Amino acid sequence: MPRLISCGQKHSLGPVAALWRMSNACCLSALAVAYELTGAGADYTSWMRDAHHQTHMTRTVGRLAGFALAAFLAACSTIPLTPASGPPVTTIDVVERGWHTDVCVQVQDVPDLQARLAQDFVGATHLCFGFGEREFAMTREHSILATLSALWPGPGAILMTVLRDTPVAAYGADKVVTLQVAAAGKAGLAAYLDQSVQRDRLSHPVRLGDGPYAGSLYFGATANYAGYYTCNTWTADALRSAQLPVDGAILFASTVFRQARDLAACQHPGNFTGTDRACIPR
Repeated sequence: MPRLISCGQKHSLGPVAALWRMSNACCLSALAVAYELTGAGADYTSWMRDAHHQTHMTRTVGRLAGFALAAFLAACSTIPLTPASGPPVTTIDVVERGWHTDVCVQVQDVPDLQARLAQDFVGATHLCFGFGEREFAMTREHSILATLSALWPGPGAILMTVLRDTPVAAYGADKVVTLQVAAAGKAGLAAYLDQSVQRDRLSHPVRLGDGPYAGSLYFGATANYAGYYTCNTWTADALRSAQLPVDGAILFASTVFRQARDLAACQHPGNFTGTDRACIPR
């Protein structure tokens, strides 16, 4: 019988689990590409200062840098945010794990998803989902070259972790933010998670293998992983699917977690969706 993570097994990022942290080095790399391109343009323009085509080269490099940055920002566009309506009916959790973030749902809120992905795990209370670069997950490659290769769009993977205790018990209170969700948001998130998992011709989930620790499994993802669409962008999309007002173009775990924390602070009885002007991310 598959083992589950319990409160006695706090998650520590070992060598294998660290893959998910390392895969997000491309978050930094993506920004570095735009910076390096702009910097290289400046150096090249300086070298051409006395050349006949200085003006032409300056404009060309500037356009290239602008195009690269524009493409980078456009690629970060995310799913539309639908305003929440109705009272809260359940809670979800956002987990910060170094460079990586997960979103956790209660099993009772996603019975169909639990039946498809985690039916063999008896006693499960929560399912946590994270997104990552497939090659890192499956080959466990730690080289710099492999990290840089994640900049380019490639197959993604979903890491599902099955818990039989609360996320706070499994990960620690300082790594978890709990958010209230309305009925429509619960359904939206369930649909998003279901659509994130790749299926074969028979509509069965594409299972890639066991995860890095007990109670975790890898599945193929429908989305591609890239420097402009990281695990944290995916998590932000998950929260927006739950009708929670977070920014869409997010690359870093700290940004996801900060906005989730701010939103949780805004979710008082009179404003559980965090729609006060001061609560909406800018």
